[in-house]
Amino acid sequence: MPDELLERLRRFHDQTFPGIQDQFQDLVEQGQHPHILFIGCSDSRLVPYLLTGTGPGDLFIVRNVAAFVPPHDGMLNVPSGDMSPEGVYLAAARRWTGYHGTAAAIEFAVLSLQVTHIVVCGHSHCGGIRALYEGVPKGAINLEAWLDLGREAVLPVQVGPEALRRTEQRAVILQLERLMGYPMVRERVEAGQLALHGWHYVIEEGEVHVFDVKSGQFVPASSATHSGTGPYADKDESMASPLFNEIDGSYAKPRSS
Repeated sequence: MPDELLERLRRFHDQTFPGIQDQFQDLVEQGQHPHILFIGCSDSRLVPYLLTGTGPGDLFIVRNVAAFVPPHDGMLNVPSGDMSPEGVYLAAARRWTGYHGTAAAIEFAVLSLQVTHIVVCGHSHCGGIRALYEGVPKGAINLEAWLDLGREAVLPVQVGPEALRRTEQRAVILQLERLMGYPMVRERVEAGQLALHGWHYVIEEGEVHVFDVKSGQFVPASSATHSGTGPYADKDESMASPLFNEIDGSYAKPRSS
């Protein structure tokens, strides 16, 4: 049986690399200096270089299931699973999430590489987000624990395409908020040296929707006026309610008079 992976490696070395060898030589001699930390889902349909029109040396990339960000201190409030009629978790427990490469990469990108942008990119049809509703395969104990990082984004509704889309977007905002728990991130954001961007890539449309904090919505990049904001930038004083409620107003139950 032909070894397809070996053939691809040889093709890269013999055919592709000669045309870009000088570029990689410069990256070796001068070091890497990417300005963007891209935190994206591991999904094979999400290709950061294609979305951003970048190449070698431009992005520092971290990928994991559902593009989640662990808390900086390693401690997570894990919902008990019991919910009130309004969809609020009644209890939560603090749990040690352990060491994680994503947290280390964030620290390295900000402190050592001094990136000026951090992108959190979720996407449509995300298997990790769906698993928040439908569960994980038997024996996937690490995946089950990892998904705790997104449980706050789950909606108290019957799962369907719209609920999944909203959950995917809510999860992006949740990770942006968690990024602000990293002291080095918060310090640079507040100093205007670092910008956070929330993206939701709709695979079938080829369109990235960027989060706009003022409207509390994800806006198609084709009609947006910026490349996305974090849950903090130039926030209007009138936005007193939680961002999740701004996005999911259609799910809010009417107040009794």
